[in-house]
Amino acid sequence: MDHSEPALALFDDDPGPDSTGAGDTTVSAVEDLSRPLADRLRPRTLGQVVGQEHLLGDEAPIGRMVKRQHLVSMVLWGPPGCGKTTIARLLADAAGLVFAPLSATFSGVADLRRVFRDAEQRRARGRGTLLFIDEIHRFNRAQQDSFLPYVEDGTVVLVGATTENPSFELNGALLSRSQVFVLKRLDEQALQALTTRAEELTGRRLPLTGEARQALLALADGDGRYLLNMAEQLQSLPTGTGPLDVAGLARQVQQRAPLYDKAQEGHYNLISALHKAMRGCDPDAALYWLARMLEGGEDPLFVARRLVRFANEDVGMADPQAIHQTLAAWDVYERLGSPEGELALAQSVVYLATAPKSVTVYRGFGAAGKSARRTGSLMPPPHILNAPTRLMKNLGYGKGYQYDPDAPDGFSGAEYFPEDMGRETYYRPTEHGHEAEIGRRLKHWARLRAQRRHPDTGG
Repeated sequence: MDHSEPALALFDDDPGPDSTGAGDTTVSAVEDLSRPLADRLRPRTLGQVVGQEHLLGDEAPIGRMVKRQHLVSMVLWGPPGCGKTTIARLLADAAGLVFAPLSATFSGVADLRRVFRDAEQRRARGRGTLLFIDEIHRFNRAQQDSFLPYVEDGTVVLVGATTENPSFELNGALLSRSQVFVLKRLDEQALQALTTRAEELTGRRLPLTGEARQALLALADGDGRYLLNMAEQLQSLPTGTGPLDVAGLARQVQQRAPLYDKAQEGHYNLISALHKAMRGCDPDAALYWLARMLEGGEDPLFVARRLVRFANEDVGMADPQAIHQTLAAWDVYERLGSPEGELALAQSVVYLATAPKSVTVYRGFGAAGKSARRTGSLMPPPHILNAPTRLMKNLGYGKGYQYDPDAPDGFSGAEYFPEDMGRETYYRPTEHGHEAEIGRRLKHWARLRAQRRHPDTGG
């Protein structure tokens, strides 16, 4: 006896005459309390979507498309819980298209072929298809290429959703055929609106003090779905509970880790923010971004390596102690580990943020590299070459070399560039920190060099 249940169709290949394939966005007359609160509160129209007015307003880019009843293929890029899937469903509804969803996490080439075949059949019957692909960045390049002919000829309107930067994750051909729209994390006003809707739907106010209510919004971290899941937890508490204060709220709901993917764009955004804050001499902002990275689970040794790099690149000779401070912080962290060793990283961050800055060594080394590539294999001047053999002495190696410590002022003024190459200036010290003193020394030596070369003219 076959006890297997009939397979559920992924797509509505033959919807009723009035169906657009987005009918599941409506709420039934009898509320199904078994459905999660976030699903029951799913917007029924684009006007009910909160936090994305910059895209969905009447004069906003997507809003204008809807008014013209002409959608183009697009990529919705934004953090979790900001409404990407909901917007795609409602766009299909508004444009009268069959909503065909796929998840790149669970789908492959066979699924794509079936979608495109079904879309072609619908098109022959005069029906359009909105192909929604969640986590589109998880499709490889070949799979992304398979969309192109169907997007180009209008068989499907493609709407892809991604939490990752499309510039890095989607191929250029697909991006050139799609518009990228950036969705915002939900702000406090949008989260407040969702909280109010949840209370109105259930007829029960969240059992929270005013301060705890604000803390709830902060815990959501811009994610509407996560906020509603927490609200559902709170509304499942026994009648008469509360009002809970902040500590009581913390006992009832668990704070998730901040949104941070160590292998993706968030990783590079936060290290860039830390780097720029230190460069901008803002220790408070630098400490904030350091804390954000560590709270998000970043490897502290990655941070330590970047601090050493910063000491070389951005502080340089303006404070030669910076490199020692960063190496010491690295060493302390390796000896103590977390969390104690993280204080050494914080101290290093403050040191670097408050240190004088100079990129003259960084730029000078780059300029010297260009000269080295341009001049090729020019020999050093003979007078600074060692002569360990008689032949080399006969060739003039080491002849006329002046030992600077024995020269007047400890400076001979000799030339150290190749004979067929003029003098170049690569290192130009600033007036910041220790480099101001270095600059004074270099100017003094430049005057002495000119005097030694032209003693009769006095310089």
